[in-house]
Amino acid sequence: MVYESSYETGRKPFTPDMQRGKWEKPTDFIFACCGLALKLDIFVISYQLIFDMGLFAILPYYFYMALYLVPLLVIHSFMGQFSSSGFISAFRLSPFFRGMGYVSVFLSIASLIYYAIFATVPLIFLLHSFRPTLPWSCEGFKNVWNLTTMCNMNISESDAISTLANETDFDVLHMTETHVPSVLFFKQHFKSLFDGIFIGVTDSQFSWTIVGFSVMIWGIIAFIFRNYSETSKFGKLLRYMILTTLALLLICLSRFIFLPGALDGLTHYVKPHLDSTENGIIVMVVVALQAFGSGWGSVMSLSSFNSFKTNIMSYSWIIAFGQTLVYILFGMVSFILQHYFQAMKVDSFDLYAETNWVLYLSSASALATLEWANLWTILYYSMLLISSLVVMITQIFTVLTSLFDEFEFLREHKQRVTYGFIGFLGFCSLLLSTQHGIVFFSAVSLDSILTHSVMHLLLILAVLWIYGRERFQRDIEFMLGQPFASWKVFILRFIAPLFLIYSLLMGLLMASMEHMFQSSLMLYISLILVIVPLIFIPGYGMYITYQNTGGFCNRFRRACRPTDWYPQEMEDRQQYEEVVGNSDVTHQLYEVTEEVN
Repeated sequence: MVYESSYETGRKPFTPDMQRGKWEKPTDFIFACCGLALKLDIFVISYQLIFDMGLFAILPYYFYMALYLVPLLVIHSFMGQFSSSGFISAFRLSPFFRGMGYVSVFLSIASLIYYAIFATVPLIFLLHSFRPTLPWSCEGFKNVWNLTTMCNMNISESDAISTLANETDFDVLHMTETHVPSVLFFKQHFKSLFDGIFIGVTDSQFSWTIVGFSVMIWGIIAFIFRNYSETSKFGKLLRYMILTTLALLLICLSRFIFLPGALDGLTHYVKPHLDSTENGIIVMVVVALQAFGSGWGSVMSLSSFNSFKTNIMSYSWIIAFGQTLVYILFGMVSFILQHYFQAMKVDSFDLYAETNWVLYLSSASALATLEWANLWTILYYSMLLISSLVVMITQIFTVLTSLFDEFEFLREHKQRVTYGFIGFLGFCSLLLSTQHGIVFFSAVSLDSILTHSVMHLLLILAVLWIYGRERFQRDIEFMLGQPFASWKVFILRFIAPLFLIYSLLMGLLMASMEHMFQSSLMLYISLILVIVPLIFIPGYGMYITYQNTGGFCNRFRRACRPTDWYPQEMEDRQQYEEVVGNSDVTHQLYEVTEEVN
């Protein structure tokens, strides 16, 4: 393979940003990546399919962690740390696949627009929790719709018969829906309360209240980037935010244990079930992909702020186990709340509690039953708000980092670009202030599984087949200063792709099930978010191929060769040139003709 500089390919050479900074502490990288697990929409979308299986369903997760999650984390971390650049410029390793970086920007923007609702909802409940009487409590909630709610369930059997006979939710299976006041509290922000906020929505009216809260969220994010845009300050902020989130989560979990039915929920969660383990084998391969956050290249950009010799091997294992801990803790909270609502039944009748978004909506009614309800509500929704902000600001930080690394002219206007980007996201997120937006974009999270699986497969192709296993092994050994076993490369080349293909098929199945309850409009939007990026990647590759000279085969080979692929620090760069065996591998004025086998 010929190592070329950008001059030799006719493109502008990569100019590193020497002012981009480093993490204040090496562990800030671990905290930032563990914070990606706070992407809690996985607990909302297809919850019953993924997380209603208990602790033993997570056991297969550790198997997948060893076989493809940690290896993929290593590849992402290697590309970012070796190149000291974001997920666009890191593809100097093989410019033909640089389109994956631009697709990652597109997917990150889509996920940020969608994920804004997960910060808006906690803010709504948090601010209302400062009122003397919680508006979703039995004292503050006015049952003007004459529905069966948690507040009027304890009625006599004769009254229950009368209520059920007149209940519009009563169906042929003799089941009636028990409405949760906190869910109704959120729904009342929309005009059509009973059209259903999650399925079959036909109303697209704006909720100006939610618009106002959404503006507040983006204002908070703008304030954060105004004061913590430097890498060291940003990493320190993330560290404290994540530690605060985990501390509040443990405090709330310790209090939730005393809720009615909580111990049954915990028992159900930790009880061994063979069928749970079997189901975990099927679906946990998809959950493992959540380690990379709502965007695709986040880990790659975050690792670019590491020191060159940072041991990403051990860090990848710590990150994987740290994220598993987050899933377990939130899974315990979810099970406790689910069983709390299941325990509230009229003995003579089967009632179904309307526990939509149990972590975000239904939980408020459970908190309203506690002593010092306002305090616990403030603590709980502060935890959810901080966790959502962690996900959003980390995603924005990685996108901006990648854009500044790729486009040199943007570095002179970092502040303007940052505020403009946040403003653009805030404007687009207003779509989620309608019932249409909340319903339709709930499928985006599942659709992303398809795209992310394909992009991981392409990453393995680019790094371990096009760039080559020997060069990858040589580079990572040079960077870490320790051997990298060949069997690890074998797993990356042959074993990990098998699980990614399976994840792709599972994602296709789950997305199909989700779209059965969505409109045709959402199907078209999903096709745009899935098909168009996958077409853009080879399309951009062909564009890079066309820019080269010679016949098609020669053009294609040059498009796949690394350009300006070297460490950014001069001392590391000189040592790397000595290891490679060609001191002119990146010289701008030399024609390099030596083939490196």
